[in-house]
Amino acid sequence: MEKLSLLLQKLVNGGVDFVLIGGYAAVAHGASIMTRDVDVCCRFSFNNLRRVQEVLADVHPRHRMTPQKLPLDVTEENCARLTNIYLETDLGVLDCLSEVAGLGGSEAVMTRAVEIDSPAGKFRILALDALIQAKETMGRPHDRLTVAQLRAIKERKEHHS
Repeated sequence: MEKLSLLLQKLVNGGVDFVLIGGYAAVAHGASIMTRDVDVCCRFSFNNLRRVQEVLADVHPRHRMTPQKLPLDVTEENCARLTNIYLETDLGVLDCLSEVAGLGGSEAVMTRAVEIDSPAGKFRILALDALIQAKETMGRPHDRLTVAQLRAIKERKEHHS
């Protein structure tokens, strides 16, 4: 998890426009699950994806879904065709998504995010209700377990408010 935190910190410090989603977001909300990657939803503009490439350059981002593990190379031409980028880096796995199941595209996701202050810096994270909705939509076994924890966290927060 420490390396994933460094990966997240690179995005924050590099000014990448993103919202933390997925398992790492659940952990940030207090879930006690293990996650092996950082999932973000971001604008797939040329400037934002170029920033991702620049801030990760020293950790060798490679497309993990291609057999050749090609290095990340954002151009204006390929940027227009991209909807998701699945990367492997020296610090771990980073998945950049242009939309979140159950919530919509990056603009919709941005409206369902809250800002947090963490050791990695200030950044946006999917709000608890939105994360529950996204995880329910995914419906995989580990998502169902995460939803149960997130619902318990929500109940505790509501009870203590």
